[in-house]
Amino acid sequence: MARFTTLSAAVAELIRDGDVVALEGFTHLIPFAAGHEIIRQGRRDLTLVRMTPDIIYDQLIGMGCARKMIFSWAGNPGAGSLHRFRDAVEHAVPHLLEIEEHSHAGMAARYQAGASGLPFGILRGYAGTDLATITPTIGWITCPFTGENLAAVPALRPDVGVICAQQADRDGNVMLWGITGVQKEAVLSSKHSIVLVEEIVDSFSPRTNGVVLPAWVVDAIAVVPSGPYPSYAQDYSERASSFYTYWEPISRDRGAFLEWMDQHVLATTNHAGFLESLDRELVVETHG
Repeated sequence: MARFTTLSAAVAELIRDGDVVALEGFTHLIPFAAGHEIIRQGRRDLTLVRMTPDIIYDQLIGMGCARKMIFSWAGNPGAGSLHRFRDAVEHAVPHLLEIEEHSHAGMAARYQAGASGLPFGILRGYAGTDLATITPTIGWITCPFTGENLAAVPALRPDVGVICAQQADRDGNVMLWGITGVQKEAVLSSKHSIVLVEEIVDSFSPRTNGVVLPAWVVDAIAVVPSGPYPSYAQDYSERASSFYTYWEPISRDRGAFLEWMDQHVLATTNHAGFLESLDRELVVETHG
């Protein structure tokens, strides 16, 4: 049953070294604040799961938090590569990162299977690609009704799923809207879940493409305004597009990366402090 707490307390209680952790969000509602708190608390040997790992996973990998990553596309949107990710894979810096690569559809099928309590998901995918030759968690199954050969992928069941949402009500129900990606499935497939919200409301108003997660599927709710920064929360903030190009040269150099993380993440105690540490022109624009 959902309980209201601080982000630091939620991470301390629910995320352990060696856990499988999914920080999900697609384009918006990416839980950057949670990733930074994981870094501050020095978690290690995590298996990080995400359909589209971007800057926050680059930071987690570069700070030595990850042992493995399960993912589909990875990159700095609109700016280039994830250089800390590449350094870990290509040069074992700060240590070698194990990778398990899937397609977007494959990852979605894995989350859906986990959320549905099924052992695996199936899809018409991977045919004509070489992913199955390098990823052992891609198999093939024959449909018992049509004889069609289909790809099969094992269910994802993270230890902890972490998402951002716009609102929670006072009973612990959560509502998100806009581009919802696989946030719902990430929560439903995980053993435990942490949700960062912009605000607590008395009741929800109907929203286009709105998703409501009932209190009984959520463990912890933390109010973290602008928690997705530099991503955004629809109707609450705008994407800090300048941050993504700003990050590119920092991430290329390990020394510059470590200095930046020390100044803006490790030297701050929470997400509000992180935002205050940034240059004015990079701070997220909020509404309301």
